[in-house]
Amino acid sequence: MKKLGILFRPVDNSPLILFRIVFGLLLFFEAWGAILTGWVRRAFIEPAHTFPFIDFSWLQPLPGDGMYYYYIVMGIAGLMIMFGFYYRVGMTIYAFMWAGVYLMQKTNYNNHYYLAMLLCFVMILLPANTYASWDARKNPKIKRLTCPQWCLWFFMLQIGIVYFYASIAKMYPDWLQARPIEIWFNAKKDYPVIGGFLQYSWLHYSVAYGGVLFDLLVVPAMLWKKTRKFAFAISIFFHLFNSAVFQIGIFPYLGIAFAAFFFPPETIRRIFFKRKPAPEEERPSVPAQTRPWIAVALAIWFTIQVLLPVRHWFYPSNVYWTEEGHRLSWRMMLRAKGGFVNFKVVDHDSGEEWTERPRDYITRKQSNAIAGQPDMCWQFVQILKKELATRGKTNVSIYARGKLSLNGGKFQPLY
Repeated sequence: MKKLGILFRPVDNSPLILFRIVFGLLLFFEAWGAILTGWVRRAFIEPAHTFPFIDFSWLQPLPGDGMYYYYIVMGIAGLMIMFGFYYRVGMTIYAFMWAGVYLMQKTNYNNHYYLAMLLCFVMILLPANTYASWDARKNPKIKRLTCPQWCLWFFMLQIGIVYFYASIAKMYPDWLQARPIEIWFNAKKDYPVIGGFLQYSWLHYSVAYGGVLFDLLVVPAMLWKKTRKFAFAISIFFHLFNSAVFQIGIFPYLGIAFAAFFFPPETIRRIFFKRKPAPEEERPSVPAQTRPWIAVALAIWFTIQVLLPVRHWFYPSNVYWTEEGHRLSWRMMLRAKGGFVNFKVVDHDSGEEWTERPRDYITRKQSNAIAGQPDMCWQFVQILKKELATRGKTNVSIYARGKLSLNGGKFQPLY
C-alpha cells in the first residue's frame, strides 16, 4: 500500500484545471467548426451510405438535418466542460456522442479523433472541476486546490506513448526518402504564400526526419528541466506548422496544451491562476481501500495502450497495403495511397455480366477510400448487394478488380 502512495499524494491541480478549460474550448470548436466548415454536411448529410466500424454497423447518422443538431449538442457540452458547468454531465455527453461519430464512419478516420475519444472518457473520471468552475462555486464542498499525482502523470505517459509509436511508425524507407511528404506538398503548391516554399526537396527531408526526431524526443526533452523550454518552443512551431499545412483540426492545439502537465504545477498556477492560493498540505482525497483498484485500472489501461499499436506485427500481411492494425495505433500521417477499384457482377439467373462503378453509389472520397482499404471495400460490396437486390438481382457473384499505388510507387493489384 505504501508503494502506491506516490500515485495518490496531493499535488497542485493547476495543470489539470487549465487542461480542462482548454480541452473544453477545443471540443467546442471541433463540434461547431465541423458545422461551419461543411464537414458535417460532407461526412454525414450528402453521402447516401456510411462506413462504420464493422462491429458497429448499427451506428448510422441521424436522418435529415439530425447530425447538425447532434453537433450543436456536442458544442454545448464542450462549453459545459470548459466552464465546469455540470462538468461530468457535459463530459459524459461529449464522450459518448464523440465515440458515436468516431465509430459510425471510417472515411474520415484520424488517429487524433481516437485520442480525443480516449481523453473524453478518462476526463469523466478526473476531478477537473474542483477549481475555477461553476460546479465548485455552487458547491464549495468539492472545491480543492490539489489532485492525486496520478491525474497529472496519466497525461504525460499517454502522450508519451502516442509520440513514441508515431516516431517508430515513421521509420520505414518511403518516409525516410520523404516520398509521402513530397506527394502531399506537391498537392499544396497553389497554397497562398507558402505553396511555393513547400516544393523544396530539402524541406521535404527536413519534415520527414524532423517528424521522426520530434515524436521520439519531445517528451523526454519536456521531462528534463534544462531542455523543457526549448522543447516547448519547438512543439509550438511543430504543431502550428502542421495546423497551417495539413489543417488537421484541434490536434495541434491539443498537443500544445499537453505541455501544461510537464511544467511544475506552481508555474502553471502562477501564470494562469494568479488568484489561486498555494495549496497547503492536504490529506489524500482517495480512500485507502480504493487505491489498489485505481492502480490496477491504470496498469490495465496502459498495458492495452502499449500492446494495441504493435498488433499489426502479428498479422500475416503488410499493414501499409492491408490496413490491418493501422487504426488505433498512432500511425499518423504515414503514407500517400492512390488507386481504383471496379466491380464485375455476374447474374447467375440470366448469365448477364456487367461492371459497377463505386461512384454511382458513394462519394468520391469514399470511393478513393475503398480503393485502398480492404475492410471498407468489403463493406461496399454489402452495400452493392443490397442495391442489386432492390433491382431483383439476388443470385449474383461480385468480383473486385483494383490496383493501388503506395507513396507514388508502381500500381500493384490489391483486389
